Parts: sequence; C-alpha cells; structure tokens
Amino acid sequence: MKLIKKAVLLWALLVTAPAIAAPNNFLVSTDWLEKNLNDPKLRIIEVSVDTGVYERGHIQNAVNFKWHSDLVDPVQRDIASKEKFETLLRQAGINNDSTIVIYGDNNNWFAAWGAWVFDVYGVQNVKLLDGGRKKWEAEKRPLTPLATKVNPGTIKIADANNAIRAKLAEVVVIANKKSDIALVDIRSNDEFTGKIFAPAGFQETAIRAGHIPGAVNVPWSQAVAEDGTFKSADELRKIYAAAGIDGTKPIVTYCRIGERSSHTWFALSKILGYDVKNYDGSWTEYGNSVGNPVINTAGTVWGGK
Repeated sequence: MKLIKKAVLLWALLVTAPAIAAPNNFLVSTDWLEKNLNDPKLRIIEVSVDTGVYERGHIQNAVNFKWHSDLVDPVQRDIASKEKFETLLRQAGINNDSTIVIYGDNNNWFAAWGAWVFDVYGVQNVKLLDGGRKKWEAEKRPLTPLATKVNPGTIKIADANNAIRAKLAEVVVIANKKSDIALVDIRSNDEFTGKIFAPAGFQETAIRAGHIPGAVNVPWSQAVAEDGTFKSADELRKIYAAAGIDGTKPIVTYCRIGERSSHTWFALSKILGYDVKNYDGSWTEYGNSVGNPVINTAGTVWGGK
C-alpha cells in the first residue's frame, strides 16, 4: 500500500510540475535550448537586425540568415522566392523532420519576421527562442565565434500561403471602411500620430506620416516582459482586448517595413490563436501610396520645419 501511495504521489508531482524546460508549440526557453543543442534533428537559425553580431558570437550550431539579402528578393520588394528560400533552408541543413529554433537581437524583431516567412512557405515545427539573444546573453549562456558546418538538408517547401499576408489593395479596402477587419498599428505612439516619420536612424521612410484609418495603436513592446520574453497568454489577451482586439474578427498587423508587426503577428496568431495577417508592405508602402486616406493628428508635413 505504501508503494502504491508513493507511486501516486510521484505521478502527481510529475503531472503538476511546471514544464519550464519543455517547448510549447511555438516557443522554447533558453534552458531548453541549451540542454538540446546537440540534438541531431535540431536546427538553429539566427536572424538579427544587426547581421554582424553573429560573427562576434552566436549560439552553438546556429547558422546566420541575413534578413536584408537571404529572406528577400534582391530586386523587387518581396520575400524570397520559393526556390531561393528552399535552397537557403537546405544549405542550413534543414530537413522536413527538423525542429527549427529561430532567435535574434532586438527582442526577436527579425527573428519573428523570419518565423513569418517560414510560415508563409508552410515550414513545420518552427519555434522562437523566447527572449532571443537578449535573454541568452543576460543569462551568460555560451556563444561561439566559430563557423557552423552542417550537412545539406533535403527539405521541400510548399507554395507561398498568402492567407497570412496582407497586400496594399486589401488594406486600402479596410481603410475605406469597406471591410470588417481589425487593423493593429504596432509602432510607437509618435509614429502612429505622425509626430515622426520613422524612428531615429532608420533609412526606410514614407512621404506621409500618420496611420491607416481605423487602426488601433498597440506598440509591439507592450507584448514583452523586461527580459525580452513574451508576456503570458492571459496578459496578452488583456492588453489587446483593451484596444478592442479580441480575436472575434480577422486582424491585420503593420508597422514600418513589416518586421515589428511580425512580432505582434506571432503573439496574436501563435500564442493567442487569432486569425492574423501581417502587412509587410506596412507604412513605407501605404504612406507612399497615392490617393489613399491617412490620419495624421500631429499635422507634420514632409520637408517642413
């Protein structure tokens, strides 16, 4: 009888113990990743805003994807083609049964954008490192400057799925109140009101400042904790519900060039399970489009003083 009671107690402890080291469907912890670095089916990808940080030190076995050349078309403004992206993944040693963990700097801005591109092409088993480089480095976990060598992979990817990608024509319909889709502008309040055209130091900008009519402003930073990890699902649900975003209707996220809005796309679609598209054209496309409505409460004018 005592043995039975002990077995029941042990089972209860295992069931109720917090699974902090185990991955969920879309996020892994720094603890889990460090413990699984040598898993032969694990592929680690760094996608950072500053692509040079990889050479100065990266997570063991990680390969570097450069957002401005690897993940985009080199000529027209578009994501990488199916053929180019599939070749990139194979060069990174990715197979169809690989588990892929993506991380980056700036609280995973471009890592989340990378995850969105992976999703566009239907790649399975893709997760973000919760907290990205910021948390990994803050915890003084190991980095290496040594180049990662991998055997070529054999992955085959699907055609692009535009169901998670919004285009200008669709957004214009929303702006003109002819579509019941929620718009979430995740930029800073100064960008949203039109006080500034773009954050200081960023080259990509638009001729007009302000935001798309009908959009609500929930800056991307509200979704993360101090250590760069995503807030809990309950916290996220409350934050977006306060702005009228509760998942009862489809959502389109946007920012300036689509990278920060990918972070919010991830929070809303992967963590909360809402129906979300990312508008990667974002404000640099919409703010430069001719004849479409804009709201600029700050009254700024391009070239004005």
